[in-house]
Amino acid sequence: MAVLSKVYNMCLLAIEDITSMAGSEIKLEDVGKVINSEVTNEEKTNFIIQYILAQREPMLNFLKTIIFAFVVFIIGRKIVKALLGMTSKAMERKEVELSIQKFVMSFAGLAYNTLLVFIIAGILGVGASSIVAMLGSAGLAVGLALQGSLSNLAGGVLILLLKPFKVGDYIITSGEEGTVTSIDIFYTRIHTTDNKVIVIPNGTISSSNVTNTSNQPERMLIVDFMVSYGAKTSEVRSLIMAILRSEESICQDKDMSVVICSLNPLRVKMQAKAWVKNSEYWITKFALLEKIKDTLMENGIDIS
Repeated sequence: MAVLSKVYNMCLLAIEDITSMAGSEIKLEDVGKVINSEVTNEEKTNFIIQYILAQREPMLNFLKTIIFAFVVFIIGRKIVKALLGMTSKAMERKEVELSIQKFVMSFAGLAYNTLLVFIIAGILGVGASSIVAMLGSAGLAVGLALQGSLSNLAGGVLILLLKPFKVGDYIITSGEEGTVTSIDIFYTRIHTTDNKVIVIPNGTISSSNVTNTSNQPERMLIVDFMVSYGAKTSEVRSLIMAILRSEESICQDKDMSVVICSLNPLRVKMQAKAWVKNSEYWITKFALLEKIKDTLMENGIDIS
């Protein structure tokens, strides 16, 4: 015990000698000076131990701050989720259009999470002015680097304002076609008939031609078919008109017609035209093609 007490006293004396250069408080820069000095390794070790012991309280305080910030983050995420749910329900109660709901929810998620980041940064001691300055600088750099994304954002706003289409519409644009499932901040997603999801930038859609086949409740259905030159036009017209009048999905109160649209070198191209409900367009078209083919063949009209 006497030996340990002697060693302990020697360590204290060494530490007092070394720390005399900076007063009673040991600073990190003093640690560097001592390490690079010519004192013995034992004295360097003692000084580092003393420095670590001196940092216990600041480290504990910092650890408490980190734990508190983490707890606030967990609770904040739950609050953000609850706020998003409340925002969604509020728009549903007011019967806001579905495409606008999805767009607003994207913005709301970004805004709520940004506010949470500000709160966490404040707990960690980062000033609001520093965060704003950092975000301003980062925003400028990101804005220059992501000009395409900003044009997509502007395109999304234009789509919501001008409403060339909405969620649930069947559109044809940029060489793709399908049913619109969502209009997000930067992209529009469409679902094709063969169960594929296509993501198209809003900027591309806003600067391209868009064909909206769902904008009207009814749609003109045109079915092309070929017959030989030996077929009588009046007979073909009579048979096809009978098919059109018997089809329940066709609007019987609107015009229907069967016409010759072109004379090809070997065949006569004809068209059957009728109006159908938009929701029944494809089903009716496929059914008519099958009925026209079977009816013409049963009546001896060459369609090969």
